[in-house]
Amino acid sequence: MHFGNNVTIGRYTEIRPSSYYGVGNIGSGLKMGDNSSIGPYGFIGCSGKIIIGENVMIGPRVSLFAENHNFSNEDTTIKAQGVSNKGIVIEDDCWIGSGSVIGAGTLVNKDIPKNSVVYDKRNRTIKDR
Repeated sequence: MHFGNNVTIGRYTEIRPSSYYGVGNIGSGLKMGDNSSIGPYGFIGCSGKIIIGENVMIGPRVSLFAENHNFSNEDTTIKAQGVSNKGIVIEDDCWIGSGSVIGAGTLVNKDIPKNSVVYDKRNRTIKDR
């Protein structure tokens, strides 16, 4: 883990460097830029590399998972199939949280264009800011 200057981590936030369910190896880590913050009760699962840029605000109760379970083989358990670690990159000057640029409850599973506002569960770009 690498933290820039003036980084704040909210109370009760968990930063987990490996798979939550114990199916993967030690994670790739977390890098957080200057002046960025994670609100209270957050969860950062950095099995895959997570990079958080500078001046990023992540609100309370936001969870980031940089891995996904493999589950295509129906003849074996999901846990036995392992995980895929793709990582997450949050660029500079983003706000993620309730009523924010990435709205609460939004599932993001693809790249979001720069300066976009996304607040539904289908990853559609609603408008530019």
